[in-house]
Amino acid sequence: MAKLLETFPCVPSTERGRGILISGDPKSDSILYCNGRSVFIRSLRQPQDVQVYGEHGYAVTVARYSPNGEWIASADVAGTVRVWGTHNGFVLKNEFRVLAGRIDDLQWSFDGLRIVASGDGKGKSLVRSFAWDSGNTMGDFDGHSRRVLSCAFKPTRPFRIATCGEDFLVNFYDGPPFKFHSSHREHSNFVNCIRYSPDGTKFITVSSDKKGMIYDGKTGDKIGELASEDGHKGSIYAVSWSPDSKRVLTVSADKSAKVWEVAEDGTVGSVIKTLTFMESGGAEDMLVGCLWQNDHLITVSLGGTMSLYSADDMDKPPLLFSGHIKNVTSLAILGTNQKTILSCSYDGLIVKWLQGVGYSCKLQMKDNTKIKRLAATESGLLLSGFDNKVWRIPLTDNEFGAAEHVDIGHQPLDISIAVDSPESTALVSFDSGVALLNGLSILSKIDLGFAVAASVISPDGREAIVGGQDGKLHIYSVSGDNSLKEEAVLEKHRGALTVIRYSPDLTMFASGDANREAVVWDRETKQVKLNNMLFHTARINCLAWSPNNRMVATGSIDTCVIVYEVDKPASSRITARNAHLGGVNAVGFVDECTVASSGEDAAVRLWQIEPQ
Repeated sequence: MAKLLETFPCVPSTERGRGILISGDPKSDSILYCNGRSVFIRSLRQPQDVQVYGEHGYAVTVARYSPNGEWIASADVAGTVRVWGTHNGFVLKNEFRVLAGRIDDLQWSFDGLRIVASGDGKGKSLVRSFAWDSGNTMGDFDGHSRRVLSCAFKPTRPFRIATCGEDFLVNFYDGPPFKFHSSHREHSNFVNCIRYSPDGTKFITVSSDKKGMIYDGKTGDKIGELASEDGHKGSIYAVSWSPDSKRVLTVSADKSAKVWEVAEDGTVGSVIKTLTFMESGGAEDMLVGCLWQNDHLITVSLGGTMSLYSADDMDKPPLLFSGHIKNVTSLAILGTNQKTILSCSYDGLIVKWLQGVGYSCKLQMKDNTKIKRLAATESGLLLSGFDNKVWRIPLTDNEFGAAEHVDIGHQPLDISIAVDSPESTALVSFDSGVALLNGLSILSKIDLGFAVAASVISPDGREAIVGGQDGKLHIYSVSGDNSLKEEAVLEKHRGALTVIRYSPDLTMFASGDANREAVVWDRETKQVKLNNMLFHTARINCLAWSPNNRMVATGSIDTCVIVYEVDKPASSRITARNAHLGGVNAVGFVDECTVASSGEDAAVRLWQIEPQ
C-alpha cells in the first residue's frame, strides 16, 4: 500500500502583465489557487496540508468558495465552470459551458444561489450570470467591447453586479434579471480588478494606470479614489478588502503591496503601510496577486512566491511559501539525518525541500536556462538542459553557489555521477555517444556508433551502461585513460531505453524503456533477476532503488508510481495511482520505506510504502 505523507505543492501560475486571482474561505482559513489543470486547496494554519482537484480538461484560471464553504466553483480557459463539493472526494455537482473563451474571474452571490463569470467571449457574451444548480442565465450584460478581466457580486441586498476590463470601462448592473445600469470611464488603461467591500456599501477598482477608484455599492456612482500621494509607481494588478471594510490591500508591478485606510464615506483612501518584496531583485519580484483573509495578508509575486503577513503586526517578517510553477523534471535526495530533496523544473528553477518542513530555499538559473536532468552529491549539483551545456553548482548548508558550465558540443540526454570515485567522474550521454567529465573538464568524448537513449556510470567509476534506441544495453568498462571497452550487450527490452540505475550495493542494476517495461538484472551474471514488470500503461520516465536494495520504484507518464520488491514476483507490486496529473517525471527513495516523486503538476510528493 502507498500512503501519501506530504505534498510540497507548486505555487500559483503567473503571467507577466496580468494579475492573478487567489481566494479563500474565512471559516476554514484555507486558500485556493490554480496551476495548470489543478486547483490547490491550502491551509494557512498548516501549510503542508494540501489538497488537489484535477478534473478540469484545460488550464484553470480561477476558483472560489461558496459563501457557506461547502462548494467550490472553478473555471478554465475553455469557458467551463465546474461546481464541486469540498468534502468526500470532491463530488461534481454541475458543469456548465459559460463563455465561448477564457474565464478570468467569477464570484458567488452572497446567498450562494447565483454565480457571475467574466472573461473573453470571442465575439459573444463577455459576462454571464447563472443559477448555480440549473445553469439558467439571469439577465443580459451589455456594455463591454473587450475582454472583461474582473467581476464582483454585491454581498448584500439589493443585488448588484459590477464588472471591469480591457476597454477601460467599469460597468454596473442591477437585477435580477440583471440589466445594464451605468458605465464609467475614469481609468485610462486596463482595469484589472474590481471588489466589493464585505459590508456592500462600496466597491473599488484598480488599473494599469496606477489608480484606484471607489464607487457607491448601491448606485454605482464614483465617490472617491486612492490618494496619489505615496501611491503605486506601476500597474496595480489586484485589490482585496479587510474583513471590517475599512482598509484595502493592493499589489503592483512596482514590487510593493500597500495597505490603504478608506474613509467611511469612501471619498479617499490613504496609505498607512507599504510592504516591499525583494527576493531575486528582478522582474520576478513584481507582485501580481493578493488576498486579505481574517488576520492574514497574502501577496503573490510574479515568480510565484507567496508572502504571508500578519495584519496585526505588519512589521513582522512574512512567512514565505515558494515552489515550482512549471513541471518538475528531476529529483535528487541528499543527507542522512534530515533528508534534503532537490527538485528542478523545466524553467530552470532549483528548489531545496526538507522532509517534514517543506520549502527551504531556491535558485533561479540565469537567462532562463531550461533544465532537463539533475544529478547531485553532498558538495554540488550537475545539471543539463536543452542546449549543449552541462552546469555545475556548488552546494553549501543552505545556499547555492555560482553556476559554471562547459559546452560538450551536443545536447545532453542523461547525466550521472560516480560519487565514490576520487574525482567524482560524471558520465553525460548524447545522441551518438558519451562524454566523461571531471568537474568542468572534458576527459574524453566517445562516439559509440549507435543511437544512444540513456546511460549511467557506476558509483566507483569503473563501469558504464549505455542504453540504445534499439532497446539494447551496452556494458562498458572504464579504463584509466578514460576510454570505454565493451564487455557485454544485453537484449530484453522491446523499446528504447529511458532510464538505467545501479543498486546501492552494486550487485544489481535496473532499466526501464519506452514500451512500459522495467527489468532488474544481476550485475555479475548479466541475467534477468526480476522480469514481467509490465504494469505501467505507458512510457517509463524514471526509476530508483531503495537504500536497502530490496525495492525498485518506477514512474511513468500514466501518472502512476509503482514499487516492486526484488525478492517477490512483479505481480505483488505496490501502486500509487494518479500520483501526478500529466505524468511522473522523477522518483527517489528518501529512506527504506519513503518514496519521493515529482511530475507534470509541478508538485513533489512523499509516499510511505508498506510492503504487503
